[in-house]
Amino acid sequence: MSENKRVRFIITRQDSPETAPFQEEFELDYRPNMNVISALMEIRRNPVNAKGEETTPINWDMNCLEEVCGACSMVINGKPRQSCTALVDQLEQPIRLEPMKTFPVVRDLQVDRSRMFDSLKKVKAWIPIDGTYDLGPGPRMPEKKRQWAYELSKCMTCGVCLEACPNVNSNSDFIGPAPLSQVRLFNAHPTGAMNQDERLESIMGDGGLANCGNSQNCVQSCPKGIPLTTSIAALNRETTFQMFKNFFGSDHMVD
Repeated sequence: MSENKRVRFIITRQDSPETAPFQEEFELDYRPNMNVISALMEIRRNPVNAKGEETTPINWDMNCLEEVCGACSMVINGKPRQSCTALVDQLEQPIRLEPMKTFPVVRDLQVDRSRMFDSLKKVKAWIPIDGTYDLGPGPRMPEKKRQWAYELSKCMTCGVCLEACPNVNSNSDFIGPAPLSQVRLFNAHPTGAMNQDERLESIMGDGGLANCGNSQNCVQSCPKGIPLTTSIAALNRETTFQMFKNFFGSDHMVD
């Protein structure tokens, strides 16, 4: 029976950042275990729409195809998610594919996620270890702390949480849940804690924690199940302490 089954896609397309978006419909033969990525690859091999008209191949980002790289994010049937793990059998038809609206469209389903990477730079989401190679291994983390820090390290900068967050939009400078969670991750590291004050102060101004509306859409949409709202709550406490330290001064500015 599967050889007679057809899968219908309605894809939002856009030729360039300056042109208007439009919808194009495609129909494909069903295959068992088919996912959205394999369907897009089939359309790319044979770019003919449902009307039988030849068209241009669809643009989208992908890399690992196993929900690790975070590149293939798009809006599928109204929800932002990874297209590599979106199985056709589990999706209502017609399957509607759209680019994420939080980021500027490059072409079709491909978007420019620079906004998110710029936010990671703003919060210094790294541990500065340049010139420390000869010092030997760094301090060890307690196992219990390492386990919850590992959960935060699963972030693949896919942008899904930013797309789901109503406070991340073109009218807001809010950096979004993912960069905030990375602040908590790197502040928890024994070496990263040396720059803790700097990271906390970077999220205490415009675009930082104060812009979070606590909608909790981020934690519900995260493909990796990262406890984003828990991190945001913890950072609210830490920035409060930082505010008092800045005001009154402290002998333990890095503790």
